[in-house]
Amino acid sequence: MTKKSEGEQLKAQLEYSFEHIGSKRPEDIEKAAVFCEGYKAFMNASKTERECCAYVKKMAEAEGYREFDPKERYAAGDRVYFVNRDKNIILVTFGKKGLEEGVKFNIAHIDSPRLDLKPFPLYEKDEIAYLKTHYYGGIRKYQWGTTPLAMHGTVLLKDGTKVNICVGEEEEDPKFIISDLLPHLSAAQNKRPLSEGLKGEELNIIIGNIPYQDEKIKDRFKLSVLRQLNERFGMTELDFTRAEIEMVPAVKAADIGLDRSLVGAYGQDDKVCAYTAVMAAFEVREPDHTTVTVLTDKEEIGSEGNTGMASRALEHFIEDICDIFGAKPRNVFRHSVCLSSDVNAAFDPTFADVFDKNNSCMLGHGPVLTKYTGSRGKSGSNDASAETMAKVIGCMEKEDVCWQIGELGKVDEGGGGTIALFMGDMNVDTVDLGVPVLAMHAPFEITSKLDVYHTYRAFCAFYRS
Repeated sequence: MTKKSEGEQLKAQLEYSFEHIGSKRPEDIEKAAVFCEGYKAFMNASKTERECCAYVKKMAEAEGYREFDPKERYAAGDRVYFVNRDKNIILVTFGKKGLEEGVKFNIAHIDSPRLDLKPFPLYEKDEIAYLKTHYYGGIRKYQWGTTPLAMHGTVLLKDGTKVNICVGEEEEDPKFIISDLLPHLSAAQNKRPLSEGLKGEELNIIIGNIPYQDEKIKDRFKLSVLRQLNERFGMTELDFTRAEIEMVPAVKAADIGLDRSLVGAYGQDDKVCAYTAVMAAFEVREPDHTTVTVLTDKEEIGSEGNTGMASRALEHFIEDICDIFGAKPRNVFRHSVCLSSDVNAAFDPTFADVFDKNNSCMLGHGPVLTKYTGSRGKSGSNDASAETMAKVIGCMEKEDVCWQIGELGKVDEGGGGTIALFMGDMNVDTVDLGVPVLAMHAPFEITSKLDVYHTYRAFCAFYRS
């Protein structure tokens, strides 16, 4: 063996690079593949925040969680859940140490970019029935044209009956579609900027093309659709105003690549972190510090509303727990640590010019620790402290978790935010940790199975630390 030079030894001692997990820990390739089978099933069943909340609640009850009761008394090892308006769920495992010694928060969001129906969406034009939409979150509108869509939602009928809707997910179900121009006639459209390839008011969904059989009736194609909605769900047109109906891609989670190394699915931002956080919460049964796993809503539109992190829902829940144990909430928050578990943009070699490669996360290198988010001059960022970074890095290194560092693109290319700043406002040490994603916010996003698995391992290490 050739002896290393002094410079080579110094380089090995002082420099650092993040390796691909497949090279560093090839034994994890099969473990990741097995873990992601459950993940794909979760993704297929959880396309909306309501569906995700219900799915996790069922999983939690199977793991021994009970619904939280502020009148009960709890001991170390007890597990409870709390559901807020069917769109948030909080999982708690009480720790051996007192609440005022701090808790371990892990917070992911379960809403994803989509197309919502307008309050009065149904109309017909030139013998085609359409649904008008208002897009939710940051989408690239042109990606949604000619993408098969499914209808998910909840309707409150006039008599108070709650009806859940899901059409388009089963193989035999009809799908829905937004049309686009054929290339032969798109000369004028081709001159539009990419952001206006399809405009917001052009995201109209085709829902029918057969008329109601009564020529005396105006808008027969619209009426035909209304009749079908009424027969199937008991709806009238006015019931759209009492509904939350979301149009999402009618695609199933799938393995990507001949080596099946990747997962493709709609809504991986940020349900990939939600699933890994929940599975880690299930795994860690007797933590030193109480663990609080939160799946929240509305992150894609600023976290506003009473189911988003800008609300005081989580704060009030912690106050309820503190009342049981005689703790002061401000002391709990002051000594706690939070993972804002959200994804980051994986380096894409096809579009390398918008990334700073030295500070970008790569597929297959593990969860990405993102010290700050925000735009340009870190606007809207939490910007984690050195002490917080050291705590989280330390717990991952202790359990040999593969991880990496990253930021969201070059400084002046754009940016984005997470829920980290809301936890910072509560005086909680917070940092972002999550899975790298290719084609983020597209109808079909890409992640690495190795990254998903090591994110789960990172969350287990965090809960145990």
